Amino acid sequence: MTGIELSDAFVLFGASGDLAAKKIFSALARLESSESLPPKLIGIAKSGWSQDQFRQRIQESLKASSPGTGSPAAESLCRRFDYIDGDYRDAETFHALADHLQNVRAPLFYLAIPPSLFGTVADALHQHKLTRRARLIVEKPFGHDLQSAIALNRLLHSVVPEERLFRIDHYLGKDPVLNLIYFRFANSFLEPIWNNHYVESIQVTMSENFGVTDRGAFYDEVGTIRDVVQNHLLHTLSILTMDPPINASAESNRDEKTKILKAILPISPTSLIRGQYAGYLKEPGVHPHSSTETYAALRTTIETWRWSGVPILIRAGKNLRVSATEILVRFKHPPVSITSEPFPPGSNYLRFRLGPDRVEIGLGARAKRPGPAMVGQPLELLVMRNQRNEEDPYELLLGDAIRGDQGLFTSQEAVEAAWQIVDPILNQTTPVYEYPVGSMGPHEADSLADLPGGWHDPCGKENGGPGPKGFS
Repeated sequence: MTGIELSDAFVLFGASGDLAAKKIFSALARLESSESLPPKLIGIAKSGWSQDQFRQRIQESLKASSPGTGSPAAESLCRRFDYIDGDYRDAETFHALADHLQNVRAPLFYLAIPPSLFGTVADALHQHKLTRRARLIVEKPFGHDLQSAIALNRLLHSVVPEERLFRIDHYLGKDPVLNLIYFRFANSFLEPIWNNHYVESIQVTMSENFGVTDRGAFYDEVGTIRDVVQNHLLHTLSILTMDPPINASAESNRDEKTKILKAILPISPTSLIRGQYAGYLKEPGVHPHSSTETYAALRTTIETWRWSGVPILIRAGKNLRVSATEILVRFKHPPVSITSEPFPPGSNYLRFRLGPDRVEIGLGARAKRPGPAMVGQPLELLVMRNQRNEEDPYELLLGDAIRGDQGLFTSQEAVEAAWQIVDPILNQTTPVYEYPVGSMGPHEADSLADLPGGWHDPCGKENGGPGPKGFS
């Protein structure tokens, strides 16, 4: 981090929005308690609020979203936060901002606003000469498809260069995901077997036991593939399968993840199963004849020397049986059994549970049952198990952005590579199969998992071990 300039102002566009109230203010309060915030803090929104009303909003947000936030930090944050009430399309708003930033060298602008306003705000900042040394944070989604992602990147790069652009995806700052990175490269015993000679298949599942709730109108425009597959799950897969970075720099880390994303074959319609939970069409805000998927299962491969030929299965859905994000890496079984008992498929695996109820790393093995007969039994050795008690990742990510560390932020190349993978299936009129609420998706998805052991069941047993194969 030597030689990287700290941001000396934090400017929050969208200061009256839900994201600010639910996530950003509590993260800023924790950063304030550790004296990690810049000296100048400014919120901007068109709400008709006064300075006092804005500070009252911060206090109310902190009480609701982070009851444990220390009062001294909360009071300090409220006291230091200035407020500009104005329209993002009004030049006077940016004149006022320029007055606030007269003695600031390197501001950090956070666009916690709808993507449709990114261009408006970014262009106004540039026109008012506020971006010369500035950093810019933008929230996902980073485009709606490959073409829009390329256009968005071109627009943002006309204002700030890539090294000062921070695409924030809170999922990449979650502690279980960071633990996946650490476990992957802190244990030398993995490297000899982490390849297509020993790995039989990889599965990534994000299952949610709730529906679209009050986000029907938004979700109906997005769907599961755009909402979580293109970003969260593909980037998690890249962490799991990337080669070791050449050093600890953010650039090396991001380069290796991008190489994997570029090596994942684009999804074909024949390798995709889409589903929709029963009752989705009656959700508020959902079009009565919508074909938007609430479930997606897909199969692909990573065409590198390390992974070529290993089936990759990715699945995500709403209103399923359980809320769990889990990765299963199945190893090939021994070629010859040493007893008359054949070794069952799927006995050896690594299982990563990334939440939301607990964080686990489990190693699947077999051992002999007690007694004279050479008969085995499955075991899972828990490497770690933690009940979830995780701080919101925004504190980590905002602190990194203030320091100029891009390691946990998504690069332009990675964004476009991920869209390249799913772009062929975004506008395809593939069937959408209805599935019961509380199931694990449509049974048609079983056709993608014609592998030893079939789909892994993240519902698991009470001790956290893997459950029976397949879904109903």
